[in-house]
Amino acid sequence: MIRKRNALALAGVALVLLDAVWLVAGLGHEWAHPVLGWLPLPVISGLAALASLRVVRSERFDPATRRFWRSLTVAGLLFGAATVANAVDAVGGPQPSQRIGPVAMALYLAVMGVVIFALLRLPSWQRTHGDRVRFALDSCVVLVAGAAFVWQFSIRGNQEWVEQSGSTGAVLVIVAVGLVAVVTFLKVAFAGAGWIDRRSLHLLAAGGALSVVFGGLSPFLGDRPYLSSSFAAVPIGALGMILAANQQLHGDGAIRKPRPRRRLSVLPYVAVVALDGLLLSTGGGDPAVRISAALLTVLVMARQVYALRENRRLLSTVDANLSQLRDYQDQLSHQATHDPLTGVGNRALFEQTAELLVATRARLHVALLDMDDFKNVNDRHGHHAGDSLLVLVSRRLRAVTGPQGIVVRLGGDEFAILLRDLDPVHVEEILGRMVTALREPTGAPGRSSASIGVTTARPGDTPVDLLRRADVAMYAAKAAGGDRWQWFDAALDDQAGEAARLTDDLAQALLRDELFLLYQPIVELPSGRRTGVEVLLRWRHPELGLVAPDVFVPLAERSGVIVEIGRWVLENACRQAAVWQHRHGERAPGKVSINVSARQLAEPGFVAEVEDILSRTGVDRTRLLLEVTETAVLEAGAALEAVRELRERGLRVALDDFGTGQSSLSLLLTVPVDVLKVDKSFVSGAAADQAGAVIVEHLIGFTNGLRMEAVAEGVETEDQARRLHAAGYSLAQGYLFGRPVPAAEIEAALLDPAAA
Repeated sequence: MIRKRNALALAGVALVLLDAVWLVAGLGHEWAHPVLGWLPLPVISGLAALASLRVVRSERFDPATRRFWRSLTVAGLLFGAATVANAVDAVGGPQPSQRIGPVAMALYLAVMGVVIFALLRLPSWQRTHGDRVRFALDSCVVLVAGAAFVWQFSIRGNQEWVEQSGSTGAVLVIVAVGLVAVVTFLKVAFAGAGWIDRRSLHLLAAGGALSVVFGGLSPFLGDRPYLSSSFAAVPIGALGMILAANQQLHGDGAIRKPRPRRRLSVLPYVAVVALDGLLLSTGGGDPAVRISAALLTVLVMARQVYALRENRRLLSTVDANLSQLRDYQDQLSHQATHDPLTGVGNRALFEQTAELLVATRARLHVALLDMDDFKNVNDRHGHHAGDSLLVLVSRRLRAVTGPQGIVVRLGGDEFAILLRDLDPVHVEEILGRMVTALREPTGAPGRSSASIGVTTARPGDTPVDLLRRADVAMYAAKAAGGDRWQWFDAALDDQAGEAARLTDDLAQALLRDELFLLYQPIVELPSGRRTGVEVLLRWRHPELGLVAPDVFVPLAERSGVIVEIGRWVLENACRQAAVWQHRHGERAPGKVSINVSARQLAEPGFVAEVEDILSRTGVDRTRLLLEVTETAVLEAGAALEAVRELRERGLRVALDDFGTGQSSLSLLLTVPVDVLKVDKSFVSGAAADQAGAVIVEHLIGFTNGLRMEAVAEGVETEDQARRLHAAGYSLAQGYLFGRPVPAAEIEAALLDPAAA
């Protein structure tokens, strides 16, 4: 990249020197082929367009900056076309001349018009009516003064050039408009213009000014029609564009706020003084009148300057106070729009930015990021570790997104990233880097993987719409296992809508008496004698009928209604167990297994709630078996402490679906349980006859050694039952021994001696 930048600049400098040598040598030598002097001009103009185009293609910059350099690319191409037209005018006739035809003049003016228009579109301070009026007046003053000087010192004394070129008006207009362009450059450079590099604007202004000066020297070459001032004006102007583009592309890219300027805008006053000097030098009129007019002008200027200086001195204290107030307001504004922990933006900044970008129809993508298992980090290692992880994650997100993205923390472990002016391919690249960066070791407790959902903004979207769609996609990524990203699509929206409706209905299911309990027998092997039951929850939806537990239980977990439902299950199961004990004594089920969710275990006061239910229902606690999943007790925290306290209070605990979660064997050493329920995937699943059989045979050895009971789930055939018994299993459940049935059928079996 450095070589390419140097190559363009060196080529530009070489072409400037080439035409300079040609011009200087031509002052003492008449060139036989004057067209050769014109050849470098369209080439260096093309190089200027190419340098500007490289800035346009860089995605480092905002749309306004790239739009400005896109205009300069067009100006460079027009510049090259103008030099070609000018060359045709100069050397296309029978004799060389310095004529500027209407086509060349129009193209030169088009170059300046495009540049001025591009400058005035930049987000500088020139926005109020007063700013526009002052700019127009300053431009007129400089225009009149510049035209007068060109007329007086360049055109007026060169009648030979005027007669042979016929380009007096063209030169005057081009020089005058060029001066206006230089004034515009200077105004914008001093005011600041967003991401436009200030030094880049200075280079453009310097190149434009020198180009105008050399262009105005054309009449001095009247006796040498084979030369043209364009040989200096065009290369210098184009070189200024090349150097400015390089500065823009390889500068630090920071937005520099303009520093408060204490001096006045002296440009119009310099022009007035210069014009007065011209008036004194012309030698026409009464000297006393000319001197008096000049003196009066100086006195008026001095009075105005003095008055302005006095006003500024009186307002200096006010300025200082206002500056302090602005700093305080900036601080308050930053605090209102940024997260105090991580330093990234907050929800307020997200909403403001999203509304602005959608309103301007900018290309916008919104990604919603939720940390995987962040709650376990807080529970196991404390909130300080969680905060440290959030700070580290925010730094990594900002490093990955760079200037194309705005990272905000919406709350907790949820982040949103606004990605602007990027196509979907680049968005996917950033998301991929984001997932990879978050997987890297943190050096702190806990892992930092995340689930990410991303959506594309549509016209009329609100921040709520964007977050809702990204949230739907994020939950799809989380449901797929997390540590990945997922685009939003309409199918996900339909699924999310259906899930939301089911969740709302589930919240009312208890009140509408739609939930009920079934009981599946647990038997001894090989006799098949019933020794207990597992309590299973079912939901009969008024419109959909029976809804599968693997559908509604995750919804209940996600919405939190599982806590209320779990309390209802526990109380009704305990009440039913107490009824069986009262009616049937020793024939009552010896084990009543009740599933407890991870959310229930983590609830403060859960153990006290269990004690209250046991007290009110009168159930024998030794006959209860509370089943928990591996994921509920995988990390140290409130859930594991609840399990330990329950066992200390005489309740038995089973580890359900063993073998399907993480770190299963290590759990046998850290989690105090009495029963291991081997997951049905090892008993009757696809791998039951191969690896599953080996796992089943070895697990019984672990449980015997650790003095635990083992229950094989999902037994469906006599052959499976025989193999389990042969391996050492004495307890099993599954469709072979009985499907889940209402309590009345269990009651009937208890009354039937043949079923005992």
